[in-house]
Amino acid sequence: MIICKDKTFYLQTKNSSYIFRVTEHGHLEHIFYGTRLPVQPVDSLCLKRTAVYGSSVLYSQEDPTYCLDNMTLEWSGSGRGDYRHSPAEIRMPDGTFVSDFAYKHYVIKDGCPENCELPLARGVADECQTLIIDLEDPIARISLQLVYCVYMANDVITRRTILTNKSHKEIEVRKLMSLMLDLPDQRFRMTSLHGAWIREGQRQETRLPYGILVLESTTGASSNRQNPAFCLATEDATEDSGHVYGFNLVYSGNHYSAVQKSEQNLVRIMTGINPSGFSWTVKMGEVFSSPEAVLTFSSCGIGGMSRNFHDFINRHIVAPYWQGRNRPVLINSWETFMFDYNQRGLLNLARQASDLGIELFVLDDGWFGQRDHDKAGLGDYEVNRKKIPGGLKPFAEKLNNMGLQFGLWFEPEMINQDSDLYRTHPDFAVKIPGRKPLLGRNQLVLDLTREDVRDYIVTQVGDVLDSAPISYVKWDMNRHISDMYSPLLENQGEFFHRYILGLYEILKRIFLPRPEILLESCSSGGNRFDLGMLCFSPQIWTSDNTDPIERLRIQEGLSLFYPLSTMGAHVSASPHQQTLRTTSLATRFNAACFGCLGYELNLDQLSKQDKQEIKKQIECYKEQRTLLQFGSFYRLRSDRTGQIQWQVISADKKNAVVALFQTVASSAPAFDRLYPQSLEPDQTYVLKSFERKLRIRRFGGLVNHISPVKIHPEGVVLRLADQFYSLPGCH
Repeated sequence: MIICKDKTFYLQTKNSSYIFRVTEHGHLEHIFYGTRLPVQPVDSLCLKRTAVYGSSVLYSQEDPTYCLDNMTLEWSGSGRGDYRHSPAEIRMPDGTFVSDFAYKHYVIKDGCPENCELPLARGVADECQTLIIDLEDPIARISLQLVYCVYMANDVITRRTILTNKSHKEIEVRKLMSLMLDLPDQRFRMTSLHGAWIREGQRQETRLPYGILVLESTTGASSNRQNPAFCLATEDATEDSGHVYGFNLVYSGNHYSAVQKSEQNLVRIMTGINPSGFSWTVKMGEVFSSPEAVLTFSSCGIGGMSRNFHDFINRHIVAPYWQGRNRPVLINSWETFMFDYNQRGLLNLARQASDLGIELFVLDDGWFGQRDHDKAGLGDYEVNRKKIPGGLKPFAEKLNNMGLQFGLWFEPEMINQDSDLYRTHPDFAVKIPGRKPLLGRNQLVLDLTREDVRDYIVTQVGDVLDSAPISYVKWDMNRHISDMYSPLLENQGEFFHRYILGLYEILKRIFLPRPEILLESCSSGGNRFDLGMLCFSPQIWTSDNTDPIERLRIQEGLSLFYPLSTMGAHVSASPHQQTLRTTSLATRFNAACFGCLGYELNLDQLSKQDKQEIKKQIECYKEQRTLLQFGSFYRLRSDRTGQIQWQVISADKKNAVVALFQTVASSAPAFDRLYPQSLEPDQTYVLKSFERKLRIRRFGGLVNHISPVKIHPEGVVLRLADQFYSLPGCH
């Protein structure tokens, strides 16, 4: 609900209020964001300006206390007395970078706007309202629209900024944030996610210092280094209580978030496109729009903030066809075959997968062109007839006859120099004339700023998807962008943003006409895990690291801001290929089932016992799938003893799944208790434990304590017994 009263705006959600007003000089002063308040006069909430600092610049000589540098604002210009970082850096028609935007008028609409090059959250009239505030710099004749969408039931507000050049000269936008918000400091600590390849989603907490903290990406993608999402929590906030403000950005390219604490204990939050290397020319009459920022407030701690985001993403970010729709259990061919396979081997894997209850067979890299290794073939999406002699349609039909859906891997944004596409169109690759282009994973990047390149990708991928019954696509991007240049751009500072706009256009053209295809995006794992991609791909490959112990930290970190339904999670082989850690099938499944379950291992190498266990795992997952993918998620515990506890509970609170992971073994551990949350106090619950089997081989030399004959712990007898026998675990 949005209310305007006496030039004061009240943005009301179910549990929060966001309030700002127009000052006597036309600036937007932020008043309050927090627990829901009634619509009433706000004078008692405003910062009191009683004196001016000696070095301050007065905005008005008639008002000696009106200094922009000491106010909490919704938006600030540059060069007019506010010396905190500005949300806008614009070279104006007069050549200066000075701007001063003042209030003109407002509009309130039901629903949310949809027509935009950039992806936006989705909402209909009974779910959300939109407030559009028009600001203008009358001297420069540049106008801004601050667009607020209020999602009442989710306690979420989105913001974006639209700039229009009404002058008679072109201007240059070097920075335009999606969101600027000033709050009084509440002894905030900032929680963000850092990481690297195979180490995504690492939680980091920082107490706000005086000065500025910046999270950013410069790789061309939202990156695994600094995710766009972060939150600010009050000093006393915990997982379950306290005030927390969460922020995210619906964008998949170079992002920038800054949190600045002034000497007056005012905190400025900004997020948007990274201004580093960015420049955008806006000619007379043209418009430039920022991506959409998402913010939420919770008085129920970090966990409450997370659940606000989870519900919002599942309802308003994910494409309508896949909202609340169960994701299939899949098997991916990559770790079984890499590039080396034939149709006979693939069908053998598929038959075994079908027998285990798997629903989707994903053919990963290597099915097209001369793609026998990672140095050739990218860009040539013609089926390799040596590997799949009859083509994709007969192969897919064979899978369908086994009860399996069929999925394919693509990397459409990339090109190998050893490819027919490169030999025909070397100009399609991103490179700078006179410089040798840099390779990443033996490949170059296609220039998505070009219309002919976008048309090529749409045609190539679309033709493949229409050639066979394909129900799933894995869309990969396995390198960062370098050598940023396009011969068709007048302003090379536009390259990165135009690349992302090109990507979004391609995804719209391919998948909007084919909404039933499940798209899982990937970028060497979670290198592009963001709300922009989730608008097109309901799930994202969380990490190339499938070690279950590592995955617990990765998935728990991402769960701060993203729901389980968005996380691809696979059971892979043990010892793990990257960590060499040995873990049980049960542990691998227990970690992977909190997400979109898949298997990625050679089924031929599994024992009869293993296959029986996997079959039971899949049966269990299917019984609880809706709950595990869409239930309310709670992080019950995560501590230095190596114990992690998770819970999901249904909306009606009749069913819950709780997991306790002990990642570090210790001798003679103390007794412990598990405390589920959000259960109905008057409800009686039946407790069931998933059946566990203890493999004999794991006991090693301990078997000699009960064996009548001495058995070598690595010998044939123990290995043979392990194939057929196991011991019951505790229940």
